[in-house]
Formats: sequence, structure tokens, C-alpha cells
Amino acid sequence: MIVATDRAGLLRARADLAGSVGLVITMGALHAGHAALIREARERTDHVVVTVYVNPLQYEDPAVYPSAPEADCALCEAEGTQVVYLPQTVEVYRAEGPLVRVAPGPGGEGLEAAGRPGYFDGVLTVMLKMTNLVRPDAVFLGEKDFQQLALFQRMIFDLDVPTEVVGVPTVRESDGLALSSRNTRLSPTERITALTLPRALTAGVQAASAGGRAQDVLAAARKVLDEAAHGQIPVQPLYVELTGPGLEPAPRAGQAWLLAAVQVGATRLIDGMPLTLTEHPGPSPGPGPGPG
Repeated sequence: MIVATDRAGLLRARADLAGSVGLVITMGALHAGHAALIREARERTDHVVVTVYVNPLQYEDPAVYPSAPEADCALCEAEGTQVVYLPQTVEVYRAEGPLVRVAPGPGGEGLEAAGRPGYFDGVLTVMLKMTNLVRPDAVFLGEKDFQQLALFQRMIFDLDVPTEVVGVPTVRESDGLALSSRNTRLSPTERITALTLPRALTAGVQAASAGGRAQDVLAAARKVLDEAAHGQIPVQPLYVELTGPGLEPAPRAGQAWLLAAVQVGATRLIDGMPLTLTEHPGPSPGPGPGPG
């Protein structure tokens, strides 16, 4: 496995990869969820490139994000990665920083961007840069960060970037908690409390499976979160939203995504689950006009 720390090294390594290439874009602190992305990329392509970089455009202080480059490289090598790109910021953005950034459009407002103006500008900018450098045949992203996945898919489509985007299902612990590097910040008690998030989403999915409308799905999920707001360690709901597959408003019937974020202690957690909404007949039309 080659570990490249600058653009020149990455481009040399990329030039030696004959055949199809899969790209996994990460911020490090890799875990079993990232390993699943790498395995999916390895199954679908001939070679895998993993980028490991904490993006300052989306974090005011990147130093607060957990960093373990040696462990990250060990996981990548164990999963059969051919190239790891581990750059410093000066290699990614150069000294003057990016003067041009990607605007995400309406889908980049709200949810994870609420209260963080320009957040997805930074996310998409770095993801596009990594994609342009690696020139992959496919990019593999986790469905847990569904808003990011949907925005990336739209960017690739709108800008005619010649690559496929593959969404990979969320990897969960045996008790249902979605794998995340942020889970390491939870105390044992907070870790138990965090299970409220997947339980709330599951309640929403079950409401949809029982034929519930969008408002029933949201009510079921919010009920679980509201009940946990008064526990020993309160769960603070940040949002619970139902969207279409492209972040458009959820359809009356068809595929949708239930997305939620909560604060548990000092840790922000996000998750999402797909579901299917069922069409409900509208009210029966009233009787027609009587004879004149």
C-alpha cells in the first residue's frame, strides 16, 4: 500500500493503477463503517484509494476531530486498499485557501447546515477536489450522512463529473446505534442514552410500514425523542425531518428518508433510515348537483 502525503505523490500512485478505481473519502478516525465502504469499493473496482483529511472549511478547529493516522493506515491496508492520501492543508488548499467554492443549492440549507452557513460549501468543495485528483470510476459514501450523500450525487450530476456515486447502507452496532467516530466521545451512560436515536427512527419506519402518512411517521419518531428529553441524561432533539431521495419534500407515496439529529451530552449524533410511504385515497367527492 502506498501512502501519499502530497498531490504529486498521489498523482504518481494513481497513474500506476491500471483498471477501475474506487474512491472512499474520509476524515480519518476510521472504524468498521469505513471498512464496509472500502470492502464495497474493492468488490466493485480493481483498486481502492482512500483519502484521510479533516477539512477546515467545515470545522473551525480541525484539531478537535479525533486523529489516528497510523491506525487509519493499518485498517486501510488490512482491507486491501492500494493508495491512501494523507495530505496537510497546504497541499489541499494551498497557502491562499480556496477562492472558489461549490454552492450546494437549496438542499444544502437546513438539517446539518442549520446554524452553520456555508457548511456544505466546504464539504462539497473538498469532496470535488479529492474526486478530481483521483479520477475514480466510482465514489463510495455511507448512507448515514444522507444529506451529504444526496448533495454529492446532485453535484456529480449537475457538473457532469464522470464518476458513479454508490451509497452504502449504514453499519450499526448490534444494539442499533450507527457507527460513528463521535461515538467514542460518549460516556457509558451516554452511550445507552444514544440508542434513543435509532429507536426513534425505527418507530417512524414502523409507522410507515403500518400505512401511516408522513405526519404519522414524524409523530412516532418525535414521541420517542420527547420521552427521552426528561431522562437522567436528556436527549436534545435537533431535527427530525422526512425528505425525498434527493432532499426534496417527501412524496405522498413512495420512497423517502427519515433523518434526525440529537445532542447527547456534548456529542451531536445523526442518523437516517429509508422507508416507503403508502398512498391514501382522498376524501370521497360529494354528491353532484341535484336536478334543476
